[in-house]
Amino acid sequence: MGKMEQNIVLLVSVLLLLTWVPVSLCAKKPMAVARKEDIPYIKCQVCEKLASQLYQQVQTKQSQISPKKISEHQIIEIAENVCNLKKEEADWILKIDIVERGDRLELIEQDAEGICNSECKTIEGACDEVMGYSDTDVAEYIYTSKPDIESLLNYLCKDLTKACKTKPPPLLKDRAPGEPFVPKPTKEAEMEKMLRSMEGMPGAPNMKMYSREELMNMKNLGEDADDDEEEEEEEDFPSNLGKLLRKKESKGDWKQRISKGIKNVSETLKKHANKASNRVQRWWRGIRGARSKGGKAEL
Repeated sequence: MGKMEQNIVLLVSVLLLLTWVPVSLCAKKPMAVARKEDIPYIKCQVCEKLASQLYQQVQTKQSQISPKKISEHQIIEIAENVCNLKKEEADWILKIDIVERGDRLELIEQDAEGICNSECKTIEGACDEVMGYSDTDVAEYIYTSKPDIESLLNYLCKDLTKACKTKPPPLLKDRAPGEPFVPKPTKEAEMEKMLRSMEGMPGAPNMKMYSREELMNMKNLGEDADDDEEEEEEEDFPSNLGKLLRKKESKGDWKQRISKGIKNVSETLKKHANKASNRVQRWWRGIRGARSKGGKAEL
């Protein structure tokens, strides 16, 4: 089996695994928006945590590649990603809650990752403002000076960005309170990490979370008139899967349900994976053929 076929099989496997996760975890979530008016109140605190993360992540990377020495390029990569919630380096943002304390806002670190809402996006926005276009400067300073955490904090937050040069303004009395910190369900966190690890993988582009209804509607992907015989052989598989997905959710242990579900579909998945990959390839060839014909027609 070629590399493309293996990737397609992996994609099909993930889609099937997603059907065993509760609807509340699979449904697409509304886009959270940063509260830009809150950034001045937390900018210095975000800078301090950013400096701490840069120091810790560089140290962790160094220990992972030891005895080799970390390169400047690797440090730049950390600095570029540490404020981007789509990257693993920014997972620290998901553990921070913004709490109102009198006339100021305070960043409180939690034990587990939380659901990313407007507070999460606000912290990301503040981090972006602090870092700006200084990621290469910070990386160069870390690489050449090898500073301790306090020296790095002073360089980033007082010398380079001035984020902590002045005290934040007092909080407005009529400020609307933010959302409560809600810990992210373990299964959702694991699924997001799995999908993120597949980003950019050939044969599995634009991975995202789908609802069960969307997954069930995917069963007709790439079908054409030449697949009639194949449809007869496979019609029981998607219909039975659909019935299973429509069953009322029980209050049992989801871990057991997921394990049982994976076990039940594993043999069927092996049987249909090759057919699915062939169907997708035919669909793709059809698109390429149509484009090619269109180009010739224009000539």
